Amino acid sequence: MTESRKLPLHGIRVVEFTHMVMGPTCGMVLADLGAEVIKVEPLAGDNTRKLLGSGAGFYPLFNRNKKSLAIDLHSAKGREVVLRLIATADIVSENFKTSTMHKLGLDYAALSKLDPRLIYVSHKGFLPGPYDHRTALDEVVQMMGGLAYMTGRPGDPLRAGSSVNDIMGGMFGAIGAMAALMQRNSTGRGQEVQSALFENNIFLVAQHMMQFAVTGQAAAPMPEKISPWGIYDVFSVKNQEQIFLAVVGDTQWGIFCNAFAYADLHGDARLSTNNDRVRAREWLIPLLRERLALHSSAELAAVFEQHGLPFAPITDPQHLFDDPHLQQTGGLAPMTLPDGRETQVPLLPLTLNGERPGLRLDPPQLGEHGVELLLSLGYSASDIAEMQQAGVLPRPHTDM
Repeated sequence: MTESRKLPLHGIRVVEFTHMVMGPTCGMVLADLGAEVIKVEPLAGDNTRKLLGSGAGFYPLFNRNKKSLAIDLHSAKGREVVLRLIATADIVSENFKTSTMHKLGLDYAALSKLDPRLIYVSHKGFLPGPYDHRTALDEVVQMMGGLAYMTGRPGDPLRAGSSVNDIMGGMFGAIGAMAALMQRNSTGRGQEVQSALFENNIFLVAQHMMQFAVTGQAAAPMPEKISPWGIYDVFSVKNQEQIFLAVVGDTQWGIFCNAFAYADLHGDARLSTNNDRVRAREWLIPLLRERLALHSSAELAAVFEQHGLPFAPITDPQHLFDDPHLQQTGGLAPMTLPDGRETQVPLLPLTLNGERPGLRLDPPQLGEHGVELLLSLGYSASDIAEMQQAGVLPRPHTDM
């Protein structure tokens, strides 16, 4: 970008000690917004580099726009390098056990004494309290935090189909980091920011907690919920297709009935208002399922789109690479995977001055930027060679 179009966090340096999803998401958000994010990895690399199955996409997605430094943190020389690097940073981000960072001398208490302006983002399973000794995963907090109950059918708790708490927890870590940067401008001091999976999950189900507070009625799981709308359902239609259709207000009800020539329904006094239609769902929805099943999903989508009514095809994630909206609006960016294959990656869901913050750096090879970073910190080529020989840094052929 030109000088006038630099990203908001240009000039901010982040050193992250993260793995899996939550911590790397925080760094990804900050990196996408322009920060220089340096991922400090063990010599064996972040474990997500090697995950299979549903974890295979973790590393390339959450570690784009970052630099990689692979180093042995258990060696005195490795810790010396990292402390020199942190001395140049605005933000340190981590999602390891508190005891791990403390043993390495990389906890907030130790680092803030060296630099009171440092902002330290800590991603944990739980905020300090009775549960903070437990090991948490996204699935753990979804189960204990009510989200799995709300997602599944009664008696069949089901985790959401994405790492929602890990991702959002990382996002809240990034939000906290940016707030701390703003406050540092006026106070001159940094601070510790904490984000946690369990508390994030509680934020996600807060609407259901407040539903109980307001109505005195416990929220039912989503498949059994009392819908606030008369029509808000997935319909099985012609050719064994499915489509989600919604009619969420009285004006939309009139448009819907007119579009499909359902004069009998529009004139039925039992269906006059949205609340009437909610109370009539037991017989109304089966009737609509029967009528709408005569149409294909494409026919229904065309009518709903023409009349400005909400609808959605039921889409598998892999088909989103070909989504015309994402393709035409720049929602996907070309990316080279660490193994050299070419693909595309979804960008942050926002625009700045009408542009999506894009991809500046592909997901780094393990230790790809180590030599470059150490030279910038004042180490000589011979210093670096000695550390490579001593096993503090990767051998040269793996540092590229």
